[in-house]
Order: sequence, then structure tokens, then C-alpha cells
Amino acid sequence: MKTKPIHILNKFVLFIVFLVLSSMSVNAQDVHFSQYNGSVLNLNPAFTGLFDGDYRVNGIFRSQWSSVPVPYQSFSIAGDGRFKTKKMKSDCFGVGIMFNNDKSGDTHYGTNQLYLSASYIHKLNTDSTLLLSLGLNGGVSNVGFNYSLMTFDNQYQGNTYNAANNTGEHFTKTASTFGDFSFGTALQYALKQRAYIQYGISFHHFTSPKLTFQNNNSIKIDPKLNNSLCFAYPVGANTDVLAEVLVSNQGKYNEIVPGAQIKLRLDETRNQVISAGIYYRLKDAAIARVGYQVKTLTAGISYDVNMSKFLAATNRRGGFEIYVTYIFKKLVPFVPKTRVCPIYM
Repeated sequence: MKTKPIHILNKFVLFIVFLVLSSMSVNAQDVHFSQYNGSVLNLNPAFTGLFDGDYRVNGIFRSQWSSVPVPYQSFSIAGDGRFKTKKMKSDCFGVGIMFNNDKSGDTHYGTNQLYLSASYIHKLNTDSTLLLSLGLNGGVSNVGFNYSLMTFDNQYQGNTYNAANNTGEHFTKTASTFGDFSFGTALQYALKQRAYIQYGISFHHFTSPKLTFQNNNSIKIDPKLNNSLCFAYPVGANTDVLAEVLVSNQGKYNEIVPGAQIKLRLDETRNQVISAGIYYRLKDAAIARVGYQVKTLTAGISYDVNMSKFLAATNRRGGFEIYVTYIFKKLVPFVPKTRVCPIYM
């Protein structure tokens, strides 16, 4: 019995190696959030249901590059829960739903996505300090743009623009709808109270869905590999330190976001916590984050200070982001082990 967790961990390591090798053979980046742990279903479907509670709802909004003529906006809302059947003694499964919306550019180039996710959470030891989760999500994505907002060289006569002139361009369609899938796994180990380590790896768009407006079947969405690592540890009676990193690869694009936060516990009975931290997206932006938690409500705000080659246009203004997460917990009714006389209740 003692070798079972080791056997499962060996399979887990082989699974990670498979995902990493798969990502090396693949070559448009996805919607992304600086507070990636504020939208965990986007990060990894294995995080579906992997929380302390019964149901969870989450919303996150991002506005980027407001200083340029056309800002970029992203929004996501999600809900998930954890359940178990009568035959499940310790394991459970998670079910979730998520909607994403992204809009950018003069033509309102937009993406709408609706995903369903499911996970199986397995307890690797008797005290539930070591958990393994396997997750999968699938859904429909619609990408399109407003053709009427576009202008072309053929519509200019000298320095005069005439919208009635032939554009010289032809789009078979202005929107594309396709199925999309991802899968992932996560490992979580509780070292002691308020101390844990969590690692997740996920593979998105593994079917390489086609995205074309001119029936060019060679244009596809590149698969994406996400690696996330989080470590939390108490350094004082009311102080915790949290360090984490996200490494993403999608085609020729790589994103690495390391960072750390300090959490101060104001009221242990109400689980009231404030946090502040700094993150850095390599070669792109410094990210300042603050957060607040009370009971099962968590909120976070971040701001990106642009440090990339786009600095001349942004004047260091990057992206503002805010998220809110709320967890519902069922009240377990008290059932006395012995009968109690109602007279003395």
C-alpha cells in the first residue's frame, strides 16, 4: 500500500515529460491575464473543483493599453463545483463552466468562448495532504471582426478616401467558429497549516483548430503549454510569503511570469487577509498586485507597467486588471451521537 503514491507519481512525471516534448514540435497568443491565479479554469482545467468548499464563482476583467488609440479588453466569468457519489469515500470530481470575451483593434476583432470542464481529484495519502487532479475541458470558440470598419489602399484617390471604392480584398467570411479542447493535471501537497506547494501543467488547443477567414486550411491555432508553480509558507504568526511562476509556450511565443506576495492576516476568525506583491513578465512589464480576502471572498487588483519596445506608444501604461472569487460552503448539520431529551434542549 505504501508504494501506491510512488507508482502514481512516476506516471505523473512521465505525463509531464510527454507534454513538454509535445510542445517542442508545435509553432497568435491566447487571451491571458496577469493575475493568472484569478482565472484558474483558463490556466488549467485540472484546477476545476480543486478548492476548499463546494461551489466557486469567479469573474476577471482586463483593460490593456488604454493610452493607445484602440485599447484591448478581456473578460472572463466562470463557475465550478466539487461533487462525490455515494460510492466515493475520499476522491471527488469537479465540474465547471467558463465564458471568455476578448475585443481588440479598430475592427473590433473579438473572441467569444464557452467551455465546459471536468476533473477527477484523487487523494494520494490517508490524510488528504497530497492530491492529484486530472482535468479536461472542451467547448466552442467564435472569432470574428467588423469588415465595415476596415479601410484599404484601393479606397484612396490621392489624399481622398472614398468608402464606395472597391477594396480589392475579399474575405470568404468575417467570423469563424470551431471546437476547442485542453487537458491538464495538477499536484498539490500541504506541508503544514498555511504551507503548501502546487504544480500544474496543461496542454491547450491540442487539436490545432483551424482559424481562417479565406478558407486557408493551413492557418491553425498553435497548441499552448502552461506550467505553473506556487509555494506558500508562513514566516510569522500572521505573515505568509507566496512565490509563484507561470511559464507558457505557444508557437514562437514564450511568456515567463515570476513573482512573490506577502500576506498579512488581520483577523484569523474571519479569515481576513491583505496582500501585496510584485511580478515581472519577462521583456514586457512589471506587475504590481494587491489583494484582499475575508471569509471565502477574495479580490485582487493589478497594474502592468509597460517596459517593452512598445514603450514609446504606451508611455509605460500597461494593463489594469481586477478579479473577484467567491466560494460557497455548505453548512453540515449537527447530528448528535446520542439521543437528547427535547425537554432539556
